[in-house]
Amino acid sequence: MSRKAKIAVVGSINMDLVVTAAKSPVPGETVLGERFAMIPGGKGANQAVAAARLGAEVCMIGCVGDDVFGETMVAQLRGETIDTAFVNTVKGTATGVAVIQVLGDGDNNIIVVPGANAFVTPDLVRDAEEAIRGADVLLVQLEIPLPAVEEALRIARMHGVRTMLNPAPARQLPEEVIALADVITPNETEAAILATGTVDGAGNLEERMDELQRIAGEADLLITLGEKGVRTAIQGVRSDFPAYRVDVVDTTAAGDSFNAGVAVRLGEGAGLEEAVRFASKVGALTVTRFGAQSSLPTREEVDQFDMVAHS
Repeated sequence: MSRKAKIAVVGSINMDLVVTAAKSPVPGETVLGERFAMIPGGKGANQAVAAARLGAEVCMIGCVGDDVFGETMVAQLRGETIDTAFVNTVKGTATGVAVIQVLGDGDNNIIVVPGANAFVTPDLVRDAEEAIRGADVLLVQLEIPLPAVEEALRIARMHGVRTMLNPAPARQLPEEVIALADVITPNETEAAILATGTVDGAGNLEERMDELQRIAGEADLLITLGEKGVRTAIQGVRSDFPAYRVDVVDTTAAGDSFNAGVAVRLGEGAGLEEAVRFASKVGALTVTRFGAQSSLPTREEVDQFDMVAHS
C-alpha cells in the first residue's frame, strides 16, 4: 500500500433482511426457506465498509431512521472506523431495508424499500462539502435521490476530487449527471439501460459500449460481467479483465466490494488497470461468503488471495 486512501461515500444505508431458499416462488406459491438473517447493508454503506476494511480512511454521508435498525447501522459503521459525522437521523422515519432472497445457485433477488434514504438531499450533501473536498475519491450510487447524487458529483468535480459513479440500481440518467463522473461502473444490465433505456435494447456488449462511450465522453467505463470478468474502456481503449474462479455462495455486495476496491487503489495512487485487477480479487472473495457486509474481505485477505484467473 503506497499511502492511505481517503474515500467519501454518499449513498444508501439499509438493513438487509436475507432469506435463503432453493428456488424463487412463482406468484401464489409458498416456498419453504432455509435460513434468515438481518445483516447491515445498503449500497452506500456496503461500499464504505468495504473501503474501510481495505485500509482506507472513509467518511459516510447518508441518512438512517430513528429506529433500532438506524442505531444498529450507525454503530456498525463506527465499529468499522468510518466517520459518521454526516449520517443524519431522520425523525419519524424508518431506516431503509432490503429484502434479499439468495437462491440455491448463489444468485439473488432484491427488493429495496428506501425509507430514510429518500431524505438524502442536496442540502445534506452541501453540509458535507468539506469531507468531500478532502477525499481522494468520491463514490456514489443510485439508491438515494438523484439530486443528491448530482450535487455530490458536482462538489467533488469543483474541488478536483476523482468521481466514481456506480449506476445501480439500473436506470437511465441525464447526460449532465454522467458528465460529472470520471469512472462509471455499471454491470451488464445497468450498461444496457444507461445506453438505451431497456435491458436488451442495446444489442451486444460492444454496441452498448459504443453508445456508453458516446454518452460518457472522457469518463472511463468499467462494465462488470460476473463470472465473465470486467470489460473496460480506459482512455478510450477497450480491454478485458478475467474473473477469478471461486466457489460462489452469495453474490450480494459483489459489485459494491468491486467498486470499493477500485476506489481504494485509485486513492492510493494506482492506475485504473491495477485498480481493476485488485478490485476483481475483492469481488471474488466477497461471493465466497454469505451476506453483504458480513462477506466483505480485509486488505490482508485480498493481499493473500492467490486464486488462478480464467485463461
